[in-house]
Amino acid sequence: MSDWILLRGLTREARHWGELPAALRRGGAVGDNDRLTMLDLPGNGSQARRRSPATVAAIVSHLRADAARAGLRPPYRLLAMSLGGMVATAWAQQHADDIERLVLINTSMRPFGAPHQRMRPGAWPAVLGLMRSWHDGARCEAIIHRLTCARTDAVESDVARWTAIRTDAPVSRGNALRQLLAAARFRAGTAPPHCATLLLSSAADRLVSPACSARLAAAWSVPHRVHPWAGHDLPHDDAEWVAREVARWIALPAS
Repeated sequence: MSDWILLRGLTREARHWGELPAALRRGGAVGDNDRLTMLDLPGNGSQARRRSPATVAAIVSHLRADAARAGLRPPYRLLAMSLGGMVATAWAQQHADDIERLVLINTSMRPFGAPHQRMRPGAWPAVLGLMRSWHDGARCEAIIHRLTCARTDAVESDVARWTAIRTDAPVSRGNALRQLLAAARFRAGTAPPHCATLLLSSAADRLVSPACSARLAAAWSVPHRVHPWAGHDLPHDDAEWVAREVARWIALPAS
């Protein structure tokens, strides 16, 4: 039995994974006897009342304690995206015995990405608009959808669902800014994690350049799979593709 932990990104929480947990089980990436736990970063979701740390290292400390309190047993299998990917990387590099496998989705980190790649210049107006309109939930969620999603067939229901999540567990603007600061400050170690690692990225990511994942994969000599049309929120756009790629990777003898 393995313990899978899923970590979302900036201001997002467990409910934003949408169809991915079920897809991982259907596709065989998560086995019948495996546990799958979606931990929220401090300041988000079930942890919305907590103050978000302004460093990735402090976020890791919180999550390690949360995993232990939840009765999860290392070594874990981590699947994480965006800021969550930075947290997962730091966790694997700083506490190697904790992590057995690592899947990083559309993440970025120094020294493997330039500032204009880690957050594309075209995204800055949208991010500033988010900060200005923070207390207008529906407007903010519509901006997030335009910025992170390429699939728009269910945009109205997506925005309505995300707005309801935001109302139920609001993330403060201060916590959002501290999470942005933690992401901007983070610098990964140059040595790859000791665990098996897979990188997934989206060719049409409008927030983070897929070049960040490509450089990371090349530096660490780990497999990298690129989705041809999805946006930054790859699990939203094509959860089945993510599940299929993770299952294929796990099945490889070399990993």
